[in-house]
Amino acid sequence: MQQEAATLAEPRFGARPCDGGVEFAVWSGAAGRLWLCLFDAEGAAEIDRVEMQPDGEGRWSARVEGAGPGLRYGYRAAGPYDPDAGLWFDPSKLLMDPYALAIDRPYGDEGRLVQPYGVDTAALMPKTVVVDLPDPVPARPPLYQASGLIYEVQVRAFTMLHPAVPEELRGTIAALAQPAVIDHLVKLGVSAVELMPVSAWVDERHLAPLGLSNAWGYNPVSFMALDPRLAPGGIAELRATVAALREAGIGVILDLVFNHTGESDRLGPTLSLRGLDSHAYFRHDASSGALVNDTGTGNTLACDHPAVRQLVIDSLRHFVLHAGVDGFRFDLATILGRTAGGFDPNAELLAEIRSDPILADRVLIAEPWDIGPDGYQLGRFGAPFLEWNDRFRDDVRRFWRGDSHTVGDLATRLAGSSDRFAGTATRSVNFLAAHDGFSLADLVSFEQKHNDANGENNRDGHGENFSWNNGVEGETADPVVLAARARDLRALLATLFLSRGAIMLTAGDEFGHSRRGNNNAYAQDNAINWLDWERRDTSLEDFVAGLSALRRSLPAFAGMQLLTGQPPADGAFPDVEWLTEEGRPMTEADWHDPGRKRLAMLLAAPGTPRVAVVVNGSAEPSVARLPERPGMRWVGLTPGAETSTDGVPLTMGRSCHCYGEQRA
Repeated sequence: MQQEAATLAEPRFGARPCDGGVEFAVWSGAAGRLWLCLFDAEGAAEIDRVEMQPDGEGRWSARVEGAGPGLRYGYRAAGPYDPDAGLWFDPSKLLMDPYALAIDRPYGDEGRLVQPYGVDTAALMPKTVVVDLPDPVPARPPLYQASGLIYEVQVRAFTMLHPAVPEELRGTIAALAQPAVIDHLVKLGVSAVELMPVSAWVDERHLAPLGLSNAWGYNPVSFMALDPRLAPGGIAELRATVAALREAGIGVILDLVFNHTGESDRLGPTLSLRGLDSHAYFRHDASSGALVNDTGTGNTLACDHPAVRQLVIDSLRHFVLHAGVDGFRFDLATILGRTAGGFDPNAELLAEIRSDPILADRVLIAEPWDIGPDGYQLGRFGAPFLEWNDRFRDDVRRFWRGDSHTVGDLATRLAGSSDRFAGTATRSVNFLAAHDGFSLADLVSFEQKHNDANGENNRDGHGENFSWNNGVEGETADPVVLAARARDLRALLATLFLSRGAIMLTAGDEFGHSRRGNNNAYAQDNAINWLDWERRDTSLEDFVAGLSALRRSLPAFAGMQLLTGQPPADGAFPDVEWLTEEGRPMTEADWHDPGRKRLAMLLAAPGTPRVAVVVNGSAEPSVARLPERPGMRWVGLTPGAETSTDGVPLTMGRSCHCYGEQRA
């Protein structure tokens, strides 16, 4: 079945070795002429130029006899040059194949690649490398199941300082297959790693003068070609790492960027799509011809154009068929559903992803916003898409910071965010922190962002992080402050792991990684981002591992069904009850009490003992009384949770704890 689907899914574009030669095809609906440019083995000298022929419907092709894998090439296109009208045809610009499967070196920085009309860029550009792909990976269902733990990983930063990873592998995808790394993931109970962008990217043009470089990869040029800095072994390296992680029971989700390219705004470089057919590949203002900037990066992919839709589908299929990945997270995913009339959850691209025979069973995660008109679309993507839930992030932070009127919001987030996800099931990906914003440790250590290292006078990054510092901004040796931060970290983490929905943890947050208060560290390829494995907080790490094991052991947290609070017809307990610390049902007055910081969520799953999540967000200790039943007692399941005897209330400081009902 997979082999049949793979045959049906063979792209019509790109470079394909066959029958003693290589066939090349590229799409442009507006070019007047197109050339295939061949380079020597070092990619330095152009050795031949072949004029491509139009095949109809925008397809241009050429065949080179005697060529094979390893050949280096690029394209050139001729047509109107009028940047004011959004046209950048310039045959002096060497263009990357949009279907490139491998490139011979990284892109470098955008500024160096910006060259005037007529200036040849071949010496500056990486070259596409012809690849003969192996047979597809055998078809297997994704390992990741909804409600499991997703672990967000910045590939380079994750192992640059890892003492148990060989130096030559540090910072690469291959390092993730090392035994010490897999042991750590298994200890945490990770269901799937979510790899931040691994496709080849270009550095923004303002970074090089500042001595900085893009560390996160959210500025792609080649969607299928892996960045040589992360994957010197190409697709084979990713494939081997996926297989090693799968052997350990861990899936792989790729974070992909299909909302813009690194060709930036009107002043950016012409690298690929811009030079092939800007009006088809990118959104332009209908009246002025200017690039639309719904992404904040200078351009926006036209995901409703047939050529763009096909490029996205073919890229996704490539990673499933030839690397065996479990699924994808889509950056600024609202762009994928944008049409001339705005966002449409049933837009053609989203519908094609859902129905594609190779992609339909994959894990699909949307970041449900962009900065364009009506760009915030949390809850609207529809099944099977899971969605990053920033409301969970913000409401949980605000509760633990001590903001008023937040106990009701906390309850909604704990129970799966039914206010955002219609129907009977949640699709929420709950998280406290991600690559973008404060790390978890910084959330309880800094009230203000400290982004001076980014060279923008601290103007970049969000100003409101719903953070707090426990009395001292940043690093401190004060034992009282450190104890308060440790307590708050544990309370936040317990809230995440005891919530309904899928959950995500960013690598390093399990052991207190700090980015020194930088909440926009995209340009810090250094110790600000690199995880310090030698100095990690192993006590916090063990706490997280314990929470993860507890979550996996309790059926009450295993499903994605939204909680109703209604008792079933057989007279059993309702799936959820909301109680005060005295053990009585919450009233309207309790829900609207601006100072209320205490709550109990009582969960019942069919055929299993009840479970209680008890929260005390106050600095003052509190007692918590849970409903007693003859012959049963409540037992603390999280570290530090007291075990009660019949009728004796539990005592809690500022914390979130889980209790299980057991026979006395």
